[in-house]
Amino acid sequence: MRENQARTKLQKGQPIFGVISPTTDPVITEYCGLAGFDFYMLDGEHGAITPSNADGMIRAAESVGITPLARVRSLDEKLILQFMDLGVMGVMMPGCNTAEDCEKLVRAMKYPPLGERGLGPVRASDYMLGKKSQLEYVNFANEQTLVLPQIEDIKAMDNLEAMCKVKGVDGFVIGPRDLAMTMGFYDGPAHDEVKKVIDQIFEIVLRHNLVLGTVAATKEQAQGLIQKGARIILNSVAGLLSQSSKAFLS
Repeated sequence: MRENQARTKLQKGQPIFGVISPTTDPVITEYCGLAGFDFYMLDGEHGAITPSNADGMIRAAESVGITPLARVRSLDEKLILQFMDLGVMGVMMPGCNTAEDCEKLVRAMKYPPLGERGLGPVRASDYMLGKKSQLEYVNFANEQTLVLPQIEDIKAMDNLEAMCKVKGVDGFVIGPRDLAMTMGFYDGPAHDEVKKVIDQIFEIVLRHNLVLGTVAATKEQAQGLIQKGARIILNSVAGLLSQSSKAFLS
């Protein structure tokens, strides 16, 4: 397991920029790393990404120095374990609405004594053939993995204070479109009521000294979010392609 460079930047208070992609092509991963992004998020929720086809993208990410992260489709400890064992260095988990959800995520991602992740001779542990002892690897892995529950349901607001207090959670990522949908706004998050809730999320999470992430479609949006306190900035492969294509074709 390598140093999580994205996490290192976050610890220094620096923002990190990444893309989320549902594709299974490692070449796209290499493109994003060579372009200079900090992390590549395998979208195993909305994409057909499974542990059986994730390893190529993780290896590609490692080869070009971009941190491999994953959005896993459900809070399934064994599924999370498979992604982690392949070398994913953090998980963004959808559907986290309670402190219990966050605790379950931490248990799935962290080795004892912080969690209950099983240990095996897998990629992440260098197949137990590397230079680190088992204890060194376990401690290193627990330090390096990013635990990032998503806030994308208005129901989470009732529990956000308690969610922020769960030991092992590094921060949260806001999903504004789904959040707006759960509030009854089916045309998107550009409503004052949704913006007010997002402001409340910023206030609570930052008060607990945790990192906060969300999506930005443009440079200007990213700059505004960083000034507001966001440190994890997400775009998508499709979004970047759309923007650059429109700019070129115009």
